[in-house]
Amino acid sequence: MAPSFQDIVEEARLSARALKDYGDQFFNPTVRLGVTGLSRAGKTVFITALIHGLTRGGRFPIFEPFATGRIARARLEPQPDDAVPRFAYENHVRTLVEQRHWPNSTVDISELRLVIDYQRQNGADRTLTLDIVDYPGEWLLDLPLLGKSFEQWSAESLALSREPLRATLAAPWHAHLGALVAEARADEQAALTAARLFTDYLRACRDERFAMSLLPPGRFLMPGNLADTPALTFAPLDVPIDGAAPEGSLWAMMVRRYEAYKDVVVRPFFRDHFSRLDRQIVLVDAFSAFNAGPEALVDLEAALAGILDCFRIGRSTFLSTLFRPRIDRILFAATKADHLHHSSHDRLEAVLRRIVGRAAARAEDTGAMIDVVALAAVRATREAQVARGRDKLPSILGTPAAGEMANGEAFDGNTEVATFPGDLPADPEDLFNGDAAFRGLSSASAEKSDFRFLRFRPPLLERDGSDAPALPHIRLDRALQFLIGDRLQ
Repeated sequence: MAPSFQDIVEEARLSARALKDYGDQFFNPTVRLGVTGLSRAGKTVFITALIHGLTRGGRFPIFEPFATGRIARARLEPQPDDAVPRFAYENHVRTLVEQRHWPNSTVDISELRLVIDYQRQNGADRTLTLDIVDYPGEWLLDLPLLGKSFEQWSAESLALSREPLRATLAAPWHAHLGALVAEARADEQAALTAARLFTDYLRACRDERFAMSLLPPGRFLMPGNLADTPALTFAPLDVPIDGAAPEGSLWAMMVRRYEAYKDVVVRPFFRDHFSRLDRQIVLVDAFSAFNAGPEALVDLEAALAGILDCFRIGRSTFLSTLFRPRIDRILFAATKADHLHHSSHDRLEAVLRRIVGRAAARAEDTGAMIDVVALAAVRATREAQVARGRDKLPSILGTPAAGEMANGEAFDGNTEVATFPGDLPADPEDLFNGDAAFRGLSSASAEKSDFRFLRFRPPLLERDGSDAPALPHIRLDRALQFLIGDRLQ
């Protein structure tokens, strides 16, 4: 498809912004790191732990410039974009350390600037600015809409909603859709009802029982200040993919609002934020998909492939830096590794590598570096050996959040318990084929329990005379080494 005039204008704007950013790099070397992930993946915790560790002396033996003492200090400075909310780092630290609660999930974009003073390997003193951009992964799934007509999007959305697991969840919306006549006169109430039922279907798919990930448009589930606007009041229609909407029809109304959504929501995000990223980490809550079954894993695979296809990736060159910036490193991270014994961390990485493998192979052909890691940005558990009869079994110890249930009893939020991690299969394909089920964690005090996994509170930290105790983690330093280690050599 030939680029439209609007596409040409957008590319010109992007090139102009890239030239300005390139000029700034001469005086202030900067890496713009995008942090995203689908809901409940732990984006806020990851950013908070990263900043806390760099500014307060975390334990990062794999992060070479930090472990060898070449980083003199890291400090927060005012963020560069005045129209973007600041990432509430200090509030999140208090929530984690003092209240021992997990921070609220990301619902909008935010930024934070971290300035790192370091010594190069040749002894020269340098400064690197790290601009961290936090945004919901659901917004990424909207980017492919820029290249699709309303009719194309409708056909794809309807086909997806008719798949076996989704069809039941979509039944109320499908019933209303069947009563609509796309060529009939535009009807505001019909559009409102269709949008509400379609949103209910998307919300049901995201429920942890089903853990579907492919759920565009992303703003339908997190509308913010756009709630109830016409730009969010549309839904797919059962219309021909190559058809044309009659003037004044319900179909034409839906087309207009779909295009408004792209103009008001998708294009500004791409132009002002997404297109300027240098590095990217995508956090993945794989456990929800494990628990929901093979269909959820396949859906997650499709969502991550769609996310990867959205990135402008490739090895950075002089010309690309000037006119068409590229993301040259992408890290996919399976979070909540602390819910497993360390012997299963490599298996968790293997599953994630399988999920992103096909899409990553295409990306690596462009020269971009892609890796996967299993991590816990803040480790909520510790490992121990628990006796059961004559056996000593590897377990994890943690404090379940108040209200968490096991064997019909609720935890009080103060009692530490031992749980036995579920085993991931040695062959990731077993999870996709349904040949193995992840049984989650079962309580050490109950022989027959079989619940998925407990939600643990953040750890109780020992201050040992320090005002800023280090946050325990799993492989956060490995993630840092991949994402920015080369820029600190």
